[in-house]
Amino acid sequence: MRILVADKLADEGLDFLTKSGVAYDVKIGLKETELASEIPNYDGLIVRSGAKVTARCLENPGRLRAIARAGVGVDNIDLESATAKGVLVLNTAAASTLSTAEHAWALLMSLARKIPLANQSLRTGELDWKKRNTFQGTQLAGKTLGVVGLGRIGQTVAARALAFEMKVLGYDPYYPNETALDGRVKMVKDFDEFLKQLDVITFHVPGGEQTRHLLNKERLFNVAKTNLLVINDARGEVVDEYAVAEALQAKRIAGAALDVFETEPPAKDHPLFACPNAVVTPHLGASTDEAQTAVSVEACKAMVAFLQNGEIRGAVNAGGIRLDLPPDEAPFAKLASRIGALLSAYAEGGIKTITVRASGTKAPKHLNTLLRLATVELLKAHLTDPVNVINVEHIARSRGIELVGIHEAQPPAGLVGDIVGIRVQSADGDSHRILGTVYADGLPRVLRFDNFNIDMIPEGQMVLIENEDKPGVIGIVGTSFGDAGVNIADMVISRDIQPDGKAHALMVLKVDSSPDEALTNRLRARPGIRRVKCVKLPPRDS
Repeated sequence: MRILVADKLADEGLDFLTKSGVAYDVKIGLKETELASEIPNYDGLIVRSGAKVTARCLENPGRLRAIARAGVGVDNIDLESATAKGVLVLNTAAASTLSTAEHAWALLMSLARKIPLANQSLRTGELDWKKRNTFQGTQLAGKTLGVVGLGRIGQTVAARALAFEMKVLGYDPYYPNETALDGRVKMVKDFDEFLKQLDVITFHVPGGEQTRHLLNKERLFNVAKTNLLVINDARGEVVDEYAVAEALQAKRIAGAALDVFETEPPAKDHPLFACPNAVVTPHLGASTDEAQTAVSVEACKAMVAFLQNGEIRGAVNAGGIRLDLPPDEAPFAKLASRIGALLSAYAEGGIKTITVRASGTKAPKHLNTLLRLATVELLKAHLTDPVNVINVEHIARSRGIELVGIHEAQPPAGLVGDIVGIRVQSADGDSHRILGTVYADGLPRVLRFDNFNIDMIPEGQMVLIENEDKPGVIGIVGTSFGDAGVNIADMVISRDIQPDGKAHALMVLKVDSSPDEALTNRLRARPGIRRVKCVKLPPRDS
């Protein structure tokens, strides 16, 4: 394992790598072509905001498995390319939460009490002491603060506002509850209805098209109160900063404090700089000694945890998957992977839909993880490009494959407990389903294959044979394997009555060695044998 550190990190972060026994190289200031040539030689890459990990850098990722950003945003990493190549992207948003929230409050306090302008006036000698009431501010207690984005930073800001005796409203389309912070923050669904109630608005959301110009000219001039104070400590594009400057000049709002800009650094003649009721800082939200040390250490910890143990912390492109499951839940991940591998042998004619259903108390908690693990096994046998849990959703979507996860309130008829069911449907309408569970011994079991009831641990070299249920077929199979020198270690047989009234059977065999093509072809040619599929799974304890 080897890690490339492409930006300057705090010594504490590098010390952690050393103590963890991980080899690393520090190479700062690499140009795009240089970084592209270095990346394939490393398992992990740690950056801050200096190194630009472009699509070109990731054309040939080699052995690279993860990129960790020591900081909040990942604007300097081509997320789409990383995901397509199966490279996990992590950030350390939690590490700088307190520092960023405190900076938002510093902006608000400075704006409300006009501290920067008063400081400058006093220092330059321009202040007429008798007219110092020019810098009369506004009290925050009793005012209504609107927090846009109720994530870690938003909730930290809101908690401090409550301590200041402010009324706090929240806006977050992805926050499921009607209130936050033990009922003390009321959530408002409609942004305009939210905005018209506010004396102060503060933004703590990611960038992107969904949040671009949430605060625009129309809302500033026709919805907002004239005493509104605007705080943006999130991403520059969240507010239309030129509309903010226009609203300040027209006295449609009372003030604005921005730490971030759409283009950084902003132009020297930016109209906000001419507004006396604006406070601006050069992207300092997380710029404290504590935060800079914390993001470096957390980036190194997250990288080592993933590379050594598969633990995912602060994932940006992992879609909520978790690989470091507790011991009593980890076997369900193994179960999903092995069911997916079994079904891959039946995925003929192209896959249209992959559906995972989970019931019980343990399996449904990790539905998305189970879905991705099963899909990896279903697809990798049919693809030349590498596929893993990071890029599998991207690959499936690019091929028109629908992935569906369903939490079932009750297990399928005749079964109890935590049941994982996986169905693959092909483009021609063919469909196959396997149901499984994990027993108290922690071992995965396959319980049902289509309409055949079985009970077997999916492991090692397996052969699935569907045949007409008539005398002599078992003997033919046994003789054929014996003549080929392939030992049958275990066998489970199940019967089912087909719609045409004929009895069919499924034989699930575990064999000590892989059957060759000649053997499987001879079996398929035998009367009464309808289908022969061979699947190689990991051993039991893998």
